[in-house]
Amino acid sequence: MPTVLRIGAFRFYFYSHEPNEPPHVHIDRSEATIKVWLDTLGVAKSRGFRAHEIGGIVAMVEEQRTAFLEAWHEYFG
Repeated sequence: MPTVLRIGAFRFYFYSHEPNEPPHVHIDRSEATIKVWLDTLGVAKSRGFRAHEIGGIVAMVEEQRTAFLEAWHEYFG
């Protein structure tokens, strides 16, 4: 699970066994987790984050989208 970025208590990473899915990033904070698609910024799944937190997390992904996409293509080819 390559970690791409850390912002405060948030860890942004990829699972190494998901190369056949569209580009996305997983974000964890403690026991909470969320998966965000990088093309649409849609939430694929979320567990443990409150509804009002999700918008802020998606905004962080949007700010770093270019870096995440570059890291995705570098890692998965």
